[in-house]
Amino acid sequence: MKRKLKMGMVGGGSDAFIGAIHRNAAFMDNLIELVCGCFSVNPEISRSSGREYFLPDNRIYTTYQEMFEKEMLLPEEERMDFVTIVTPNKWHFEPAMMALERGFHVVIDKPMTFSLEEAKILQKKVEETGLVLALTHVYSGYPAVKEAKARIAEGKIGKLRRVYVEYTQGWLSKRIEMLGGNNAGWRTDPARTGKAGTMGDVGTHAWHLAEYITGLKVEEVCADLRTFVEGRPVDDDGAALLRFENGVAGVLMATQIATGEANNIRIRVYGEKGGMEWRQMDPNRLILRWEDRPTEELYMGSNEYMSDLALWNTRIPSGHPEGFIEAFANIYRNFVLTVLAKKRGEAPDYKILDFPTVADGVRGMQFIETIIASGNDHCNKWCKWIE
Repeated sequence: MKRKLKMGMVGGGSDAFIGAIHRNAAFMDNLIELVCGCFSVNPEISRSSGREYFLPDNRIYTTYQEMFEKEMLLPEEERMDFVTIVTPNKWHFEPAMMALERGFHVVIDKPMTFSLEEAKILQKKVEETGLVLALTHVYSGYPAVKEAKARIAEGKIGKLRRVYVEYTQGWLSKRIEMLGGNNAGWRTDPARTGKAGTMGDVGTHAWHLAEYITGLKVEEVCADLRTFVEGRPVDDDGAALLRFENGVAGVLMATQIATGEANNIRIRVYGEKGGMEWRQMDPNRLILRWEDRPTEELYMGSNEYMSDLALWNTRIPSGHPEGFIEAFANIYRNFVLTVLAKKRGEAPDYKILDFPTVADGVRGMQFIETIIASGNDHCNKWCKWIE
């Protein structure tokens, strides 16, 4: 193809935080252009947002159903190639299914769906159509995380023993959802976010980061979930013991009531030979700890000691921090290159295929089901992974 891939959006209007993040990330590699969208359930906001994004009026839609039907009728060179879905969880499944049924690839925010049942239906549709679905578990897109994954896979810290992963925020320390005008409303409403609050919103990120870096799957969970803010109908804090494959033990903590915390994501992995640590608020540094030699600090950039996987996802020289939007952009780039390879009938390189897919989305919903089941069972705490 001698053109950019054409993107449509469901959600992501000018009144939304995450829509701008997706657009900035998508445009970073000059492989994507925005051609259409239904940017809000409010028709006026959708229209004003589309005009703000310099779209013609006939490509700004007031419902996603209208968008898919009308885009299908356009010539291939004009219609969208894929859709990005950035809506509350309740409205992930239907537009994703409609897109796949009409031949459009999909990028979707996590958690992938409102329920595990929906996730499995979506996975089946992806398999039937052969289309590409990318899930934006953004923290897997950081170069230092890629480096950690590669070194663990190579056995650099030996046989794994223990994982500690945490995602601490404090923005929901008070019941700000009652004030309106913020993203707390739908995130704390089980009718829109699903049965999990904090564990669905940020706990899924912590779980995915642990499985991604270690390459191991969680098999059992023992959880303690809490709701500290009075009147809130979903969890706003929790912790869990994890049992991974190969006898590896883990601890996961996710909270949004840690007063004063911003977005403190941290993972530590320990093996027989050493350990490693990464923090999202210090994203370019990977710490390696050893029993018999000094601690090492690796800084990301175009450095010879970095793995091919990390270098592929590195954009700027050492000393220039790569962060949140660049990590999103890595997911978008790998997604687009995979779509283009499929169009050419080629097999994508393993580095290109390294982005979260529908399979991660299903496991994410299984994580939510499992941790909620364990958290609600105050006697028999250990729950096997719910399939």
